[in-house]
Amino acid sequence: MTSNQELKKAYRKMAMKYHPDKNPNAGDKFKEISHAYEVLSDPKKRQIYDEGGEQAIKEGGGRGGGAGFSSPMDMFNMMFGGGMGGNGGRQSNKTKPMIHKLSVSLEELYNGKVRKLAASRDIQCTDCGGKGGSNVKTCQGCKGRGMKIQTVQMGPGMVSQSQAICSDCDGRGDIIPPSSRCKNCKGKRTVKEKKVIEMTIEKGCPSDFKKIYYGEVKQHFSYTMGTKDLWNRNTTMRYYFLIDETFNQTEHTTFQRHGKDLTMKMDIDVSEALCGMTRLVKTLDNRTLCVVTQPGEVIKQADIKCIPSEGMPTHRDPFNKGKLIIIFNINFPEKLDPSTAKKIAALLPKVTKPEIESKLHMDSIFA
Repeated sequence: MTSNQELKKAYRKMAMKYHPDKNPNAGDKFKEISHAYEVLSDPKKRQIYDEGGEQAIKEGGGRGGGAGFSSPMDMFNMMFGGGMGGNGGRQSNKTKPMIHKLSVSLEELYNGKVRKLAASRDIQCTDCGGKGGSNVKTCQGCKGRGMKIQTVQMGPGMVSQSQAICSDCDGRGDIIPPSSRCKNCKGKRTVKEKKVIEMTIEKGCPSDFKKIYYGEVKQHFSYTMGTKDLWNRNTTMRYYFLIDETFNQTEHTTFQRHGKDLTMKMDIDVSEALCGMTRLVKTLDNRTLCVVTQPGEVIKQADIKCIPSEGMPTHRDPFNKGKLIIIFNINFPEKLDPSTAKKIAALLPKVTKPEIESKLHMDSIFA
């Protein structure tokens, strides 16, 4: 149960917001808040409400129902932003989202893809009309309210009350004998309906792209104190699709993504670095690029060449692509035959060797 201090703090905050001096058009709302606080802050009125609902408040001398809302617990939930006060108040029409982490490849992010995913939702059982079966009886443990009031003696003149879900009926307010339960839903009132969701991975999606899919209505059985409204919690299903390029995937053997650009490492030999080369590169959409350098165009270690418009497509603008960046790595031979080295040296620019005097003392000699 929410403490008196929390209740008072919430009341002051809402009262200041809707006070007629500050908000002239919110006079009725201010009265509703004041009435809710009056009921919930008074242990006797709260007990009357817990046992008999709003009608008991009216008949028990509480300030009448002129506030115009169904129960003070509605205002209690509003004061705390929803989610407080148990089953007595209104519940949000948002359900907890289902999160799916999609493992995708770099090819799928480049070309786009439609992925099909299986999902399910709860719908009212048509065989029993959502009743759960026949011979439905009101739970005697909670008198059909779904909740039990627990009173604990804290000390002389000190009593603590709290609400708990009835263990006899699991908060449903009624009991169905096993022999009378619906064979389709097993007395649960709802059944699972499978649905296939198509998730479109658009070209150029970011590697951490998130997409929300709002599915069909998910129906809940929800007990509302003092009523028998079985389907007052129809919520829209939300699916969060989180695209993760690296999830359960190995790195691409050729390309790496850097935003709009793609990078790749190309290993070439010394002869190709000096005398020209021709290499074929297979793209992510199965095209073939021919990378050519002319003889005499010297490529140094870690040199970079950029090919425009051969990188990743821009998300939602796929014809606008980034660059393909090629980083060269030169593979040098482990050893050369001396005669071959002399022939190469004769073709290369001459290197000026230092003159060494015969009397010069050499501390070290490197072979």
